[in-house]
This record gives sequence, C-alpha cells and structure tokens, in this order.
Amino acid sequence: MRGGRVVSRRSVLVGGGLGAAALFLGGAPAAASVLAPRSGAANGAAAAVGDPLWQQAIAKGIVYGSSTATWQVDPDPAYSQLFQREAGILFTEDDLLWYRLRPTPTSGLDFSFGDRIIGYAEANGQHVFGAHLVWDEGFGEGWTDDDLWGMTEQRAREVLFGTVQAEVARYRGRVKAWSVANEVTDPMTGDPNGLRDDVPWYATIGPEYVAETFQLAHAEDPGAVLVLNEFGFETGSSAAGRRAAVLQVIDFLLGQGVPVHALGVQAHLAWRNFARQFNTNAYRSFLAEVAARGLTIMITEMDVLDGGLKADITVRDAGVADVYRRYLDVALDEPAVKVLMTFGLSDRYTWLQEDFPRRDGAPRRPLPFDADLQPKPAYDALSQAFANAPTRTPPW
Repeated sequence: MRGGRVVSRRSVLVGGGLGAAALFLGGAPAAASVLAPRSGAANGAAAAVGDPLWQQAIAKGIVYGSSTATWQVDPDPAYSQLFQREAGILFTEDDLLWYRLRPTPTSGLDFSFGDRIIGYAEANGQHVFGAHLVWDEGFGEGWTDDDLWGMTEQRAREVLFGTVQAEVARYRGRVKAWSVANEVTDPMTGDPNGLRDDVPWYATIGPEYVAETFQLAHAEDPGAVLVLNEFGFETGSSAAGRRAAVLQVIDFLLGQGVPVHALGVQAHLAWRNFARQFNTNAYRSFLAEVAARGLTIMITEMDVLDGGLKADITVRDAGVADVYRRYLDVALDEPAVKVLMTFGLSDRYTWLQEDFPRRDGAPRRPLPFDADLQPKPAYDALSQAFANAPTRTPPW
C-alpha cells in the first residue's frame, strides 16, 4: 500500500540447479483467496521501501518474483511476509522436485509439498512458475544411478511421463508457467540437434523425451506457458557455444511443431567473471534472436556470486549491485523479456551459501535483501532497472 492505494497482484498481473554451478568457478487443494500485497514484514523485521518490486516491475509490463519453498516460508513469518509483499510470481524452488514428489522409484506420488506451496502463492495473489517437469537432478537419496540409468525404455516412459501427466493435470489452471525441460542442451553434445546426450532420460527413452514432455504438458494444460530453461549464456569460454546450442534446440523443437513458448534464462552471474567477460552486443543479439522466433524470454534464477570481492559488506554489496545493474540494462532493453525472478529474495535463503561458501567465512550476499530482510544496493539496482526499462505488453 502506498498513498492509500491497495492493489491486488492478480488483478494487475492478469489485467483483465543446478548445472549452472560450474560457471561460478570459471488430494485436490482447496480454492485459495486472493489477498492484497503487504506493506511490510511481521514484527517490523523488514523495511518497507516504497512500492513492492512486483508493482514497480508490472508498471513496465514485467512480472517480477522469486523462488521460495515451504521449508523457508512455513517456519519464518517475517520472511514469508516479505515474500508476500515483494513477489508477483513464485518459482517453486524445491517442492515440486522429485525428491519431494517421487522420493523413490517405487513410491507413489506425494503432492503434499506442491499443494502447500501452490496454495501459499494463491493465497498471496501470486502466479506460480512450476519447476521442473524434467531434469537430470533433484532426485534425492532415494534414487541411485542404477535406478536412473538402468530402466528399460518402457519403464522410463511410465515413470517420467506418468509423473509429468499427473503433476500437470493436478495443477491445471493453477500454474501459470512450467519449466518443462531444465538444462537439456549442450554445445559439446553428440546429439545432432544440440540436446544433451549424457542424461538418463536421453539414454533410456531417446532424444524425443524432450519434445514428448512438452507435448504432454500442453495436452494436460493448454493454457500454461511452457518453458525451456537453460544456463550459461553470459560469461565463460562456453557462453557463445551455449547460446548457439539453445537456438539450435529451439529451432529443432519448433520445426517439429513442439509447443515451446518461452526460453528461461537462469542468469546465475559471478562478479569475478562479469566485468571482463560479458559481451553486451553478443548478448543483445542472442536475446533478439530468441525473440525473433516468437518466444517470450523469462529470467528465471538471477543471483550474483560475490567471489573475488573483499569481505567488507559495503564493497561486496556495491560489486553485486553493479552486476545486477549492468546485466539488467542489457536484458530488460529487450521487449521480449517479460518475467524476472531472482533465485531467492533474501540472503537468509541462498543456495550459494551452502554450495559455494566463501573461504573467508563471510556469508554470501547475492540477493536484493540481506539476511535481516533489509534492502541492499542490489534492491536499488533492481528498482532502478525497472524504472529505466522500456514499457512492454505484459506476458499475461
């Protein structure tokens, strides 16, 4: 609320991994109500800093949100309140991964976590980005390599497509966009069309598993936006190859009439690499090429690794914010970029702290709000990027 005006997210928005890690180093749920966004967090823990980020973004036709999970918002009311206030779309970080959904090869499907996180988003008036229908990770300890690689084609089809069909059918009309295929392309692949050939589903079913998953998802929910979600386009020696490979895969799938509606760009960025390796002209050209194919572009998992920066918070926060600012100056200049999600909203819950701890022991600070739920320079960079972005037609 600002200036006495309360706006429902849904009324405005409707309007009527992690393979990227390596790049840093080089029952039917009940119907939900729709609530207005909050003006601050519980117990005054988070600062109210003007209009929520989602509202700043939608003014330019951009949907802003973040990933989260039940294990974050359920026990942490202050963080939950901040998430409710700032995000217009919720990326299901953990609750639809297979370690939750199908814990073992022989277990039945467990939708309890998915029901809770999707119900949470609906109660907040937030859209849902469901992740991921097919991925070669996220299985948990209940699965072994023998389980994954040892299935017959028939059994693999039953397991994969049976899970996808049941999942999309259960949440039909409630998930705005699905990450259908996550991290399935590779410039070094032996597949002639750019698909990764080193994953279990390719080995057991064949390359057609990607197209068939898209087709199955579309059949179960024709209204959902179907996304090919990928990483590694920004920096590193393989960036140009990865950009070329994903365009090749897009052309291959569209050429078969496969319903690919959007490209998800993970945008896990690293301060150490960004300044000297980010080619703005090449990146603009890449985004334009995706747009020319008729796809929406979604930045799905943005964060900034602060490696190479001194432990001093002022120095690190300035460096991280600079990467946000420079990246978004390029990315949001492309009108086809219609969704932006950070991978987490607060440093309190960032995968980088567990997977890539700093050698000096200082906590990672990759996100718009710090661990105390206070806005940081990265927040200001996001806010300014939305203010500077050209206006576009919202995605829905």
